[in-house]
Amino acid sequence: MDILTGDEFKEGLWITTKVVIVTVPAGLLLGLALALLANRKLRGIRIFQTIFSSTIATSVAVASVVFFGLINPEIGRFRDVRALSVAHSDTALRGIMLTSIWQTMGVTFVICLAALQAVPDEILEATRIDGFSAWRRITRIILPLISPALLVLTVILGVGAFQTFAQVDLLTAGGPAGSTETIVFKIFERQDPGHISEAAVMSLGLFVLTLGMTLI
Repeated sequence: MDILTGDEFKEGLWITTKVVIVTVPAGLLLGLALALLANRKLRGIRIFQTIFSSTIATSVAVASVVFFGLINPEIGRFRDVRALSVAHSDTALRGIMLTSIWQTMGVTFVICLAALQAVPDEILEATRIDGFSAWRRITRIILPLISPALLVLTVILGVGAFQTFAQVDLLTAGGPAGSTETIVFKIFERQDPGHISEAAVMSLGLFVLTLGMTLI
C-alpha cells in the first residue's frame, strides 16, 4: 500500500488521468463528427470514408513516429509551435494527447459510422416530416440510438488512454522533468530486478483502476 499511496504512483496517476480526461471525449467527439459528415449518400463519399478511417491501420508506434517528425523540438516541421512543444514541461503532454487522438480516430470513426448506418431510414424520415432541426435530430434521436456503440468506444478509448506508453517513450522519454511519465511508463522504468516488485504493485493498481472504470 505504501507504493500505491506514494508520490511516484500519485504523479503517474495524475498525468494518466489528464490524458484520459482529454483524449477520450475529444476522440469520441471527433470520430462522431466525422461519421456524421461521412454518413451521406453522395458521389465519391467512400473516398472520404476511407481517408477518415485510414488511421485504423496505424499502430501507436507508427503514429508516434509520424508526430515525432512533426513536433520534435529539433527536427519537427512544427517545432516552433509553442503550444505543442515537447521540449517544455507545461506543453509536452499536449503532444502526447494529440498523438493518441489522431491514432484512435480511425477506429472511433468506423464504429460510429457503422452505428449511424444501422439507424433505420424510416425513423430519420419521420423526424424530417415532423420538422426536427438537424441538431434536434442528432441529440434526440441519433445519439440515444447509437449510445451502445458510444459506450463501447468509451471503454476502448479509456482503457487505451490508461495504458499510454509508446507515445511517451518515443516522443519525450518521460520528460521534460517527468512531466509526461504515465503510470505504464513508470512501471516500464522499474523493470530491473531491484525494482520489479514495485512495478508489480503499480501494475496491480493500474489493473484495479482500469477494471473499476470499465465496470462504471
